[in-house]
Amino acid sequence: MREGLSGGTGTGGEAPAKALIVEDDPNILELLTASLELSGFTARGAADAGSALAALDGFTPDIAVLDVTLPGRSGLELVGDLRGVVPGLPVLFLTARDTVQDRIAGLRVGADDYVTKPFSLEEVVLRLNAILRRTGAREDEDPGILRYADLELDEEAHLVRRAGAPIRLSPTEFSLLRYLMVNSGKVVTKPQILDRVWGGENSDSRVVEAYISYLRRKVDADRDPLIHTVRGIGYSLRLPAGAGG
Repeated sequence: MREGLSGGTGTGGEAPAKALIVEDDPNILELLTASLELSGFTARGAADAGSALAALDGFTPDIAVLDVTLPGRSGLELVGDLRGVVPGLPVLFLTARDTVQDRIAGLRVGADDYVTKPFSLEEVVLRLNAILRRTGAREDEDPGILRYADLELDEEAHLVRRAGAPIRLSPTEFSLLRYLMVNSGKVVTKPQILDRVWGGENSDSRVVEAYISYLRRKVDADRDPLIHTVRGIGYSLRLPAGAGG
């Protein structure tokens, strides 16, 4: 569904990615719609669940931005309805609450990422593009290079840069950072990291904690932190709240 698309930074004549925005605050809805259009998306807005489903008539989105607290039917409930029409539709949640319980609720319904209000428009665009890359919509980019915010990982050259400055990592640190970047915006657990980075050969979660600490010293040193602990769940590579605006 999403092959050959360009998101907010796409170039070269590919069809722009289409975004459905569902937000009951008219000011936020108007601002998001206009900002995504300016960033290269084709955007369509809706104020509630009914309007969102009606918007799918003649419009097949590549990604959806949903407010969690919508009138009548919540964003959490709306996800299933939208994916019933557009299977596999990626979803970014907007939420005024930032608790572990809220994140778990979003993860359970298949959220690809979430942004906490108040948010910066730049952060929303960055996260949408990250989701589109993960779900295969940004195949126009070099598949050997992973990017998130100002962080870049070149798999073939085995190089990492932050804001253009090179960062020296050990092979294990490189593998751990790659796993976090592939899942940027998502929360990954310690068992998942042990399985994917260490191949299940190590079951000591303290090893993960140690290597996360090593990465933070190198990747986040004197910069806005990208590697975050989600207490009770695991770790997430994401922009800090309020970054970029």
